[in-house]
Amino acid sequence: MLDTDTKRRIDTARDILVGKVPDPKSQVEQITIALIYKFMDDMDAESEELGGKRKFFTGDYARYGWAKLMAPSLGGHEMLGLYGEGIAKMPENPGIPPLFRNIFKNAYLPYRDPETLKAFLKIIDEFSYDHSERLGDAFEYLLSVLGSQGDAGQFRTPRHIIDFMVEVLAPQKSETILDPACGTAGFLISAYKHILRSNTDAKGHSTLTPDDKGRLAKNFKGYDISPDMVRLSLVNLYLHGFTDPHIFEYDTLTSEERWNEFADVILANPPFMSPKGGIKPHKRFSIQAKRSEVLFVDYMAEHLTPTGRAGIIVPEGIIFQSQSAYKDLRKMLVENSLVAVVSLPAGVFNPYAGVKTSILVLDKSLARQSDTIAFFKVENDGYGLGAQRRAIEKNDLPQVQAELAAYLQALRDKASTESISLTTGLIVPKEKLAANGEYNLSGERYREAAAKGQDWKSVRLAEVCTKITDGSHNPPERTQAGKLMLSSQNVFDNRLDLSNYRLVSEEDFQRENQRTRVSSGDVLLTIVGTIGRSL
Repeated sequence: MLDTDTKRRIDTARDILVGKVPDPKSQVEQITIALIYKFMDDMDAESEELGGKRKFFTGDYARYGWAKLMAPSLGGHEMLGLYGEGIAKMPENPGIPPLFRNIFKNAYLPYRDPETLKAFLKIIDEFSYDHSERLGDAFEYLLSVLGSQGDAGQFRTPRHIIDFMVEVLAPQKSETILDPACGTAGFLISAYKHILRSNTDAKGHSTLTPDDKGRLAKNFKGYDISPDMVRLSLVNLYLHGFTDPHIFEYDTLTSEERWNEFADVILANPPFMSPKGGIKPHKRFSIQAKRSEVLFVDYMAEHLTPTGRAGIIVPEGIIFQSQSAYKDLRKMLVENSLVAVVSLPAGVFNPYAGVKTSILVLDKSLARQSDTIAFFKVENDGYGLGAQRRAIEKNDLPQVQAELAAYLQALRDKASTESISLTTGLIVPKEKLAANGEYNLSGERYREAAAKGQDWKSVRLAEVCTKITDGSHNPPERTQAGKLMLSSQNVFDNRLDLSNYRLVSEEDFQRENQRTRVSSGDVLLTIVGTIGRSL
């Protein structure tokens, strides 16, 4: 649990930087670099207290030590020069491990104001360090200020959605776990915590052996195209106990170096957006596409082991778009790996984006033996769907998780799924999805109408209405000069379109006003363009 003092310090550090570093991602980077800088000095000081030697700030790098930075005799401009030079030269420091060199790679001070730096480092000086969960939670709180990475279509995945996906896949201690678009490593850390919780005795003590822990450290892997995200992932994993985290700066869609690496569990929220002109992937993808979301899903489906599982957040385009690449992808998923689709409400990614998303649940071994796919719908995820995302009582996630678990267990037991009662979803035969070649993954499309016993008669409006009037014109308006105007369209793209106005007499004005007026007992139909005009 994040303590209030640590939260206050992080908030204060951001408030100090905001005037010089307005971008939240850059603020997080500057705080991260400063925290690790002090962390190394603290470890040196602890080593000395225990009779050892300093290993980070030694030799030529001793002059950059934290104590020298915070010396009262050091002036503002001297502090600015010393700290700026220190973080820039740190990747060349032979005394620090490769992990820390990667963290400081391309680090620099983006402002030259001594007073801002002095106030900032004073707050950083208040932090104390250890390898506890408390410090990891503090860093996760710092990462939570990250919002949209806009141009790349990256959005921070809410923690409760990450945890839901991890619980569904239930990664095991012996399995390899990959996030090929890892961002700040949220999925990897949630999976790691799940494994720790799953391997405890009745008293809460870990049952993991030293060999188990050694394998765990090697089994977690992440890729990201952004060096900034790689840096944040490395720190995040390090603070959660990974002394040598395997996070790589790697373009999953255009590079081939890691194509032959597979994973037992893949968890990801890949970027939704593609650059102008599309992605230009290498030739080893089975689906020919230029859209990043299609290629990422294809990549993950192809890089599961024969018994592998995956949870992937996807935009709605994957679910129903009719272009051949989307249809080919859905066909491949339905035939080879897809076992369930969980529809999330629009607003899950607020305040960063209102995009509608779903979770694809893949399980290669279960998909091969199943002739059905389960569809679930989450209407409330425990938080309001507005910009503030305040906690609310309504939460469908626990029920969906329980029903999805029951469905997957039935598949494992090779039992009939007909007896499973779903209140949040439905089970659809694969042949129904394949019927028209679309492989549409919208569950509502296959839901039978609830009112089966009703027999509604359809008739033309002309048969039941005594008079049909086209009231498509907007109500008449008067100009400022008192003249009368009629228009078929008042505003288009925030511009007043005067080409559609005409001046009319008082009689025509009254006649048109009466014709378009809606009275009690009338049936009003709204239409767009020419849709629905044939009555």
